[in-house]
Amino acid sequence: MTLDPIHVDAIASLAGSVAETTDDSEHGQFAETVFEEWLDPLVDRGQRVIEPLGTKRRQCVEIDSIALANRPFETVHGVDSGTINPTAFKNGLVLDLAHAAMGVEPSDIETHRARTIVVTAHTNDPTQLSDSEWVRYDQGHSRRRMIRAPRVNKYAEAVVHALALYFAEGHHALEHANRVDDLLLLDGPLYPKEILTWRDQTPELEELTYEARPKRVLENYIRLVETFVEREVPLAGFVKNPSARVITSALANKETGFEAPWPDDTAFFTRLLERHHAPDSGNDEDSRRRTEELTFTSWFVSRGGPDETMAASGDALGVERTLRPEAYEVTFCIIYDPRHDICYKLEAPYAITKDETVRHQLTTQILSEVAAERGPPKPVSKADELARISAAEKQSLRRKFETQFKSESLRTYDSIRWAGEDI
Repeated sequence: MTLDPIHVDAIASLAGSVAETTDDSEHGQFAETVFEEWLDPLVDRGQRVIEPLGTKRRQCVEIDSIALANRPFETVHGVDSGTINPTAFKNGLVLDLAHAAMGVEPSDIETHRARTIVVTAHTNDPTQLSDSEWVRYDQGHSRRRMIRAPRVNKYAEAVVHALALYFAEGHHALEHANRVDDLLLLDGPLYPKEILTWRDQTPELEELTYEARPKRVLENYIRLVETFVEREVPLAGFVKNPSARVITSALANKETGFEAPWPDDTAFFTRLLERHHAPDSGNDEDSRRRTEELTFTSWFVSRGGPDETMAASGDALGVERTLRPEAYEVTFCIIYDPRHDICYKLEAPYAITKDETVRHQLTTQILSEVAAERGPPKPVSKADELARISAAEKQSLRRKFETQFKSESLRTYDSIRWAGEDI
């Protein structure tokens, strides 16, 4: 059933009343002020949470030119992990399955064949299941393992999802690191930030971050950084949907008299990096947006929010670090693609990006990939495609779990309503 025109008009009137009270005409100038005056460094509660790495600046590059430019890295690997999403069963089990894969450009069939599968399960019955050891299958090309999640009173679904996702991805990247000679891109952030945010959410989850399993997940990523630094091979994370709030949170705490008008840092950078042609009364906002160039920032060090854990002053959840603590700090740059009006975030450890030449190489490589692909770099897209578990495969796997556990999965009305899409 569709909305009648009278209801559509009523909704439009509501939107109009909101628009009358919302004026963003000064947001662009405010973004300029924040970038030029407050990020060198940005201090929050006495800590330098954002700091330029090298010269702070914004730049642009013509899309067609950079797409055809010579790329610094001939062979690029990408890593991603897909899950079936948390599933609860009538016997009290809650689990998620993650499936990690590595994509390569140019393609390498043997690398694409290797997989890592992790099932993370939560139960309040201590006798119901236990961890398994790694088991090789597919003639030794792949590995699988069952792990038990720490017991929590709430958030069981979030816990099993994050542990499975990041344990599979981090282990697969570390297991196959020797295949990478030029550049490795993680499909997502440099560190398992979903786990690193637990300590800021509730006392129960904060305590959980120091349990053996979450620490072991982070340890894989720390060892990955150490491995690539030792081998002098660049490592970075390509974040498709950045959602950090380090800058906006710090602005809210500054005694400036201004309230940050953006919901997160991505909205701030979007406003900062988007460019428009001269106003034309015959064009709307979208048609005035300049779409012939990618715009991007220089690199910054981030020590706020989830990145605080991996700052030089952070505790890395108690994981031993063999390099100097600042080597692990998160550095990033932001790339804005006006064709889709979206921002991407490129993250890398300070040990790699402290070299200006490497920063330039990473930026050039990703700009060229984004320009040519009209989206994420091809190795990241390949890894995403290899690791993704389809809706039909998710259904099939859940039925197999029901048989193995001799228990049906818990269903909700939405699983019926959206049957055939993603149940």
